[in-house]
Amino acid sequence: MYIEDMRAKCKEIFIPFKNLCNRKSVETVVLEGDNPATMLLQYVTQAGINTLVLGSSSPSYFSRRQKDSGVPSVILKHAPESCDVYVVSSNGLLKNSLSPLLPTETEVHTINQQESNVSYAAMEFNRRASSLPNFTHLNSPAFAHGNSSIHFRSQQRYKQNVEEFTAGPEVVKGGHSSTCSEQSDIQAEMERMRLELQNTIAMYNQTCEHLIHAQNKVQLLSSECIEEARRVNAAQKREESLRKTAAEAKKKHVETEKEVMIARKLLAEEACERQIAELKALQQSLEKQKVVNALMSCDGRYRRLTREEIEVATDFFSDSKMIGEGGYGKVYKGNLDHTPVAIKILHPDASQKKEEFLREVEVLSQLHHPNIVLLLGASPENGCLVYEYMENGSLEDYIFQGKNRPLPWFVRFRILFEVACGLAFLHNSKPEPVVHRDLKPGNILLDKNYVSKIGDVGLAKIMSDIVPESITEYRDSIIAGTLAYMDPEYQRTGTLRPKSDLYAFGIIALQLLAACHPKGLIMKFEKAIVSDSLADVLDKSVVDWPLIEAEELAKMALQCCKLRCRDRPDLETEVLPLLKKLSEFAEMHVKSEKNLIQAPSQYFCPILQEVMESPHIAADGFSYEHRAIKAWVDRHNVSPVTKQRLQHKMLTPNHTLRLAIQDWKSHL
Repeated sequence: MYIEDMRAKCKEIFIPFKNLCNRKSVETVVLEGDNPATMLLQYVTQAGINTLVLGSSSPSYFSRRQKDSGVPSVILKHAPESCDVYVVSSNGLLKNSLSPLLPTETEVHTINQQESNVSYAAMEFNRRASSLPNFTHLNSPAFAHGNSSIHFRSQQRYKQNVEEFTAGPEVVKGGHSSTCSEQSDIQAEMERMRLELQNTIAMYNQTCEHLIHAQNKVQLLSSECIEEARRVNAAQKREESLRKTAAEAKKKHVETEKEVMIARKLLAEEACERQIAELKALQQSLEKQKVVNALMSCDGRYRRLTREEIEVATDFFSDSKMIGEGGYGKVYKGNLDHTPVAIKILHPDASQKKEEFLREVEVLSQLHHPNIVLLLGASPENGCLVYEYMENGSLEDYIFQGKNRPLPWFVRFRILFEVACGLAFLHNSKPEPVVHRDLKPGNILLDKNYVSKIGDVGLAKIMSDIVPESITEYRDSIIAGTLAYMDPEYQRTGTLRPKSDLYAFGIIALQLLAACHPKGLIMKFEKAIVSDSLADVLDKSVVDWPLIEAEELAKMALQCCKLRCRDRPDLETEVLPLLKKLSEFAEMHVKSEKNLIQAPSQYFCPILQEVMESPHIAADGFSYEHRAIKAWVDRHNVSPVTKQRLQHKMLTPNHTLRLAIQDWKSHL
């Protein structure tokens, strides 16, 4: 804005000069820069100027400028040779060739000294005229024209007076012989001219005062006009600002209306979803209530027990009968109808475990398998479950080798096969598969013959909608289970599949091989297999590991521990056949070892010459292995020992001999 104002003022300066040259076509150029001389020289060079005429300031009697310090001096000194520079001043006309066209400064100064006494009045007039302010910046054409005409008339009168005054001495000199009358006339004329000059100066001063007054008025009007323009600009800016504010407010209003519409739509959708969720929750509550009512009522799938029966079986919950305790409650050993049982009692304040308790009753009451703990009875109103008693506790006690002696490798192979059979039964349950969700060594129980059974199905889940393995689905569900044995994909996505149990099974298999905690077990076995040093990580308490079979089992367990379900092997088609082969290999090893021990002759089957497992008495009075004698009597009618004719083909189980054989085997 400052630069634009300066340009406007520079244009106003040229107005009086353009009015003086109104008969000729002139062009004004404003050069912008810090040094006028430098800008003029650049303009001359760029525009190719041939002739340049400059004005010079008048000499001052009170101060003297430094030599060659003005703009004309610099231009005269540095102007190109192709450009003729003329400097117009009150002392004459100078050219860049330094050859004056008019009298030199010394001559002019001499003449001025001669005329100084005569032209004092003229100089006084000139001083007053030069002291007046410069009015060239006024933008009124009429004012500028009037001002220039007044100044022109003043200059004419000034020149006449100077000529008359300068001519006076010559007349005096030339007419020395004139008469006294002529001298008096001259003096009178000079007096008259002096008075006229004074009147002229007075009129000029008055005119200048009028001009100053007019200038003040113009300045006042100009300032008022500028102030009014500033107010108009401010009003326009306010109007524009208000318009922008109104447009923004309108835009925000439209956006707010859209957001309100979206919020209303979302609110309606949420209300609909909430109603659907409430209906589903009500339906689930009704179904759960039906289950509870069914459990509370007489159910033929298990025995309904009273609190009195439980108190008698546990000797009124005696501490001597307690065999375990967990977050759900306590486990007691008891006798029910002369049969040893395990009784789980739920804590009265464990209300959050009530759902797990009811689920365990529901699942176990429907499942019957040799490798799943058998539910003998329950008392839902008292929070009590009755299982078959497992004499050898849990598999966890043997892995960490507390008070129990370590398990032989062939027993570990058989336990893994039995656990896999139990899992396969759960996953193939009808009408919907069951996922255990908390498979770990502590939930695998062993009976007196080290037959393994899966227990504690309180966290088991009946799968009604199984997600395919090729799809990764994220669900907002509550994660349940033990962290070390929990499927990583189930932890990450919340999606539960039957193969989630397979991950825990793989960890248990590695634990049975190494007899240690599950932390870092996968990486340890991977490095051992790669470096062919599997024997270094196997349980040192077992000295006769079959390394080839142990490596097969370790590789299968590592496959089960893959991070994604889709990368894990199938339980029925891949895992079970391998475990069955390893179990048969272990059984053959056990039989070969038993044959090395001399058993009583009556324990051997006369046909197979092996220790009998299920002895039966035939018509000849001898005991045989059931499968062997059955195959014999189907083909023959004579005794395999006496070769006498059999009176009948009926076979009677020999329980006494069977118990004796089992007792002998338990002491091996």
